[in-house]
Amino acid sequence: MPMKKQPAPLETLVLDQLPDDAMPAYEAALVSVSATVALFLDEETGNWRIEAVREALADQNALQAALALAAGLTGHEAVLSRHATESEGWLARTVEAFPEQEIGRRFLIRPTHVEPRPTYGRIALTLDAGLAFGSGEHASTQGCLMALEGLPRKARRVLDVGTGSGILAMGAAKLWHVGALASDIDPWSVRVTRENAVLNGLAPRLKAVLATGYAHQAITRGAPYDLIFANILARPLCAMAKDLAAHLRPGGRAILAGLLGKQVRMVLSAHRHAGLVLERRISLDPWATLVLRKPG
Repeated sequence: MPMKKQPAPLETLVLDQLPDDAMPAYEAALVSVSATVALFLDEETGNWRIEAVREALADQNALQAALALAAGLTGHEAVLSRHATESEGWLARTVEAFPEQEIGRRFLIRPTHVEPRPTYGRIALTLDAGLAFGSGEHASTQGCLMALEGLPRKARRVLDVGTGSGILAMGAAKLWHVGALASDIDPWSVRVTRENAVLNGLAPRLKAVLATGYAHQAITRGAPYDLIFANILARPLCAMAKDLAAHLRPGGRAILAGLLGKQVRMVLSAHRHAGLVLERRISLDPWATLVLRKPG
């Protein structure tokens, strides 16, 4: 009788009490060495907690190097804690934590473990539960999809900067039956986006590229865009405001997310200086989503 294969032992890595300006670098560090990463905001302190799950026997040198790089970039020395995580049933618990969900009036997010059913006018976006577990910013994604369905006109050229799982690019591609370009600084996210494009029948129309901000030939070649998504974080949004405006056509719109309500003024100021105007704000406490337009 064949022996049952034992699942690999897992561990959970935890970084706690991270300030806003240190969180992105440490998130990238754990993403580079882990299977899943989740973000949690402490609303009382405004600090972040990052939890990552990975195989307990994974490369320790790579982990230490990633953390050292994050510390060097931010000047913040984070303290890592770790504990064993039960392997048996971990995927089942992940699946259970990611049910099918309706967002706004038009969209439905369907994990792969849920049987397809009639959507009654909703646009279904299928994602793997194990990948979605690490997305971290559900309210920001929800706000972006709500903003997307409320736009007054169809966009023919769509760019999704910091795409993550590709969900926003896929939403626009399915809503308007157009092509979309997605980019991310993380190779894992680019791979996941390509896999999700195939899963949703969008492979011919959705291209994913590895890029830092707007620095990629494909992004430059596709400009100007009718719609740009940027669901990242407040400080990177501010840093890239001029680049966003330069790649947006007159009359085009940008949907910004990944920022807290208390950061709206800072993000708006940077984009107003770049020539954009606010059209709409969606608040899903503590997160905010902004719809901006380039006059013309």
